[in-house]
Amino acid sequence: MLPGTYLAVKKSGKVYYRASITYRGKHISLGSFGTEEDASQAYVLASKALADPGTWQIERYPHPCILQFHKWVVLINFRDNSIYFKTPIYLKKQYFLYYIDPDTCLKFSIDDLFYYSRHKILKRGGHLFVTEYGMQVNILSRYGIKSYAVADRDYCFANGDPTDFTYDNIRIINRYYGVTKEIRNGKPLFTAKVHINGNHLIGRYPSEVEAAIAYNKATLLLKNKGLQKEFLQNYIEGMDAITYASAFQKIRISKSLLTYAETL
Repeated sequence: MLPGTYLAVKKSGKVYYRASITYRGKHISLGSFGTEEDASQAYVLASKALADPGTWQIERYPHPCILQFHKWVVLINFRDNSIYFKTPIYLKKQYFLYYIDPDTCLKFSIDDLFYYSRHKILKRGGHLFVTEYGMQVNILSRYGIKSYAVADRDYCFANGDPTDFTYDNIRIINRYYGVTKEIRNGKPLFTAKVHINGNHLIGRYPSEVEAAIAYNKATLLLKNKGLQKEFLQNYIEGMDAITYASAFQKIRISKSLLTYAETL
């Protein structure tokens, strides 16, 4: 067998070849290949990349390349930073980069390193997510951003870079269902609306929490009146049941929505 290659057999009996390399005492799989020659080429390229940092860098990923891109990133990071990750991470001093593909690189705070070293980020339809317990979880949920949130309405990137997911760069504008923030006469005002064949105004409130509770109150009223629609309820973190119940009773909703509810 050629260096770095070995023969393997699938359950079907089909023969294929695997390539691997040992670097700094770590045995690293380079992937599966249809021929011994391809497996050997992967081994040779990995050897060159690990031995020559001046020539081989992440940005110099060959096209075409016998090695998968995520394997390429793993090797370069291990070579440069002496830390092995299974996911395509490249460490910097105060943050790290996560490469989705050669054209998509995300930036994260070092606090997230443990998580993303164990969770592979997938991209589908413009959405970035990881798989947890068989479920697809949007990476924005780690910042408290809901799945329905819209960029530049409910959250934004402070520096304008949508690939920078460091915590200081994420700004949450609206964190609750049905609530949007407005600025009127230089002061913030929170508008609550419910969507039923169009948006219906619940009311405008001086605080985000009041607007969130108003949304809960309005949707419960509509359901009690017979509206056959499921509404997600806002959870107010840090508010006990007695305080919530008191606020719920005091908050008023618009007459127009009350009138609409009577028609159901």
